[in-house]
Amino acid sequence: MKRLSLLRQPAVSVVTDHLIDYPAPVNINYFWSYGSLAGICLVIQIATGIFLAMHYTPHVDLAFLSVEHIMRDVEGGWLLRYMHANGASMFFIVVYMHMFRGLYYGSYASPRELVWIIGVVILLLMILTAFIGYVLPWGQMSFWGATVITSLASAIPIAGDAIVTWLWGGFSVDNATLNRFFSLHYLFPFLIAAASLVHIAALHQYGSNNPLGINASVDKMSFYPYCFVKDLVAWVSFGIFFSLFVYFAPNVLGHPDNYIPANPMSTPAHIVPEWYFLWVYAILRSIPNKLGGVAAIGAVFACLIALPFLNTSEIRSSLFRPIYKKLFWLLLADCFLLGWIGMMPVETPYLEIGQIASVYFFIHFLVFLPLLGVLESSLIRKV
Repeated sequence: MKRLSLLRQPAVSVVTDHLIDYPAPVNINYFWSYGSLAGICLVIQIATGIFLAMHYTPHVDLAFLSVEHIMRDVEGGWLLRYMHANGASMFFIVVYMHMFRGLYYGSYASPRELVWIIGVVILLLMILTAFIGYVLPWGQMSFWGATVITSLASAIPIAGDAIVTWLWGGFSVDNATLNRFFSLHYLFPFLIAAASLVHIAALHQYGSNNPLGINASVDKMSFYPYCFVKDLVAWVSFGIFFSLFVYFAPNVLGHPDNYIPANPMSTPAHIVPEWYFLWVYAILRSIPNKLGGVAAIGAVFACLIALPFLNTSEIRSSLFRPIYKKLFWLLLADCFLLGWIGMMPVETPYLEIGQIASVYFFIHFLVFLPLLGVLESSLIRKV
């Protein structure tokens, strides 16, 4: 009786309903483990970030030195810093895999539109958090990346210059900018955590999708112990993969110029953002007009948010959509191509390739997906 009364307590019942007794499809595979891995990455980033903030100094004269102090003088500081820096890359790897799994199996389709939209909002918050976090070490790439990206806001009509001045806290990227970015970088992960809880709540309202994309309301299993054991395998594998970077290649995903203190009088030969921004950066710079580039970035996220409404197919999973499956792999290849173009110089032929790849990205969402659903519907009726 005591055990039953304990289970009826609100806090305990929330845990049991969403983590233990939650009914999951029996046919989900390991690609469904990336959701829980994303949650683990978020916890790692928040935990390591809190401890790093205890030793970091958000001042232009001391920021770079404080990072070196963490690396050299703080007990275990090197581990905290490398876990946090590489953890950002791991977080994006996991989330990108999670999103492409959703694209492949149609997890964005009705009735899970809100789940997908909140996921895109989380991605946008992650990009903003990672960008302002990249500025904090105050190296050469940090300073010039902040200067270039924040200057894009000046292209916005009427309010552009005022927005840039507000972001900078003055008339250039300086101490006020660093303080603002540090405050926002500390705040945004908690917004991501809150959005993640809403994301999970929206998901559990209708239940998880499955590889077949069918409404299996009967063939279910409890999350614990079945899904837990499956996810545990993914967690251990991910931990090994993460550890290889932290202990053996901690700087391979970063840029060596960021180990040079920020110097406003010396512009790097080639300003390159972190790898997880490269596909967006390639689309941005493919437009010769600054305002057009900013509008293109807005259009990218608008397409992602509108995806559930652009989709006109009655079939979810690509397992039963041979044409869509080919388009999916073309989109994935296009994103990899954009990522490669993003780290190349802005010159021929990279500029033209980036423009073609950018156009295809939008054609996929705005043309192919709506027309494909109509084509599939007509084929189904003929059969």
